[in-house]
Amino acid sequence: LQEHVEEMRPAGFRHPPFQCPDMSPSPSVPTSEFVKAADIKAVAALGDSLTIGGYGTYEDVITLAILRLFNPNVLGPAPRSTLHGYPATLNDTGLNLAVTGHNTNFSEQTRNLIETFKVYPGLNFQEDWKLVTVLIGMNDICDHCKNKTLFSVDNFIHYMTEALDMLKDEQVPRLIVNVVQILSMEPLRQVKRPTLGCQLQSFCSCLVLPSDGSPELQEVVELNVEFQRRLEQLLYSDRYFKHDFAVVLQPYLTKAQPDGKLDLSFFAPDCFHFSIKGHEELAKGLWNNMFQPAGEKFMIESFTEPVKLACPPRDHPYIYTRPTAASSLPKLFLPLL
Repeated sequence: LQEHVEEMRPAGFRHPPFQCPDMSPSPSVPTSEFVKAADIKAVAALGDSLTIGGYGTYEDVITLAILRLFNPNVLGPAPRSTLHGYPATLNDTGLNLAVTGHNTNFSEQTRNLIETFKVYPGLNFQEDWKLVTVLIGMNDICDHCKNKTLFSVDNFIHYMTEALDMLKDEQVPRLIVNVVQILSMEPLRQVKRPTLGCQLQSFCSCLVLPSDGSPELQEVVELNVEFQRRLEQLLYSDRYFKHDFAVVLQPYLTKAQPDGKLDLSFFAPDCFHFSIKGHEELAKGLWNNMFQPAGEKFMIESFTEPVKLACPPRDHPYIYTRPTAASSLPKLFLPLL
């Protein structure tokens, strides 16, 4: 397991201070175009296990709870770690309601989050700005070969639309939703190792079992791209933009490819989930994307180089939320036929 075991940090390890020129909140409650990091009063998560995070502090491990540096009283980050298969309460999870192994039908999660927002201690449902991060769909791709109808791209978009419409139409006020673009999954085949604890073959057999160059593997790769493309098509519009509500596609995982040998320290011993090191890089990528305009958002190129955490720009210290027409964006994928 040596190559899979996460690198041990020296005793007393702390990340260096992260200080930005403007870490103050807005003087009054802003509209969706002018929300600063310090304006966020609660963070939440929906999706599968890759979305779950928030345990610890910035000095220990970087998660999206970096918002605590801008608002020390931000609500929602998980106050403690949890174990898959064991029941957990809100005292354990905070507003991280993502579920390990979940497929795209996450309407029940969404309904649970809406009702939890309304009664969450310390949160003013009507007045406080809330930030939700959604990452889901990889398990659908992993299971596609087992049921190509149930885990189709059409079903993926149907359930994603259903959940986002629920958040918008049921008028969850002052809400920004980060939808993280699905990872380019083929490089995960390099993480596969015949070692104790490596469960990638059981987690994602449709990706791992096909031989290199096989039609079955090509089908999975093309499906992965189609999931990304259809999600892009759904969200590069003004469908989910109002003065007090916005959904933003964050594409930092879209093109991640290994540069030479994959750094296995980015991955947990199960070969599918990310290690603390990997989660930190993903959290930094998400953070940076939030403060970059559509068409100029940073994308992780490989799982080898660390991401540099960026401050919100002086001239635009707000989370970018206004949608940009897809026609004005650089084409990441071939046009839909």
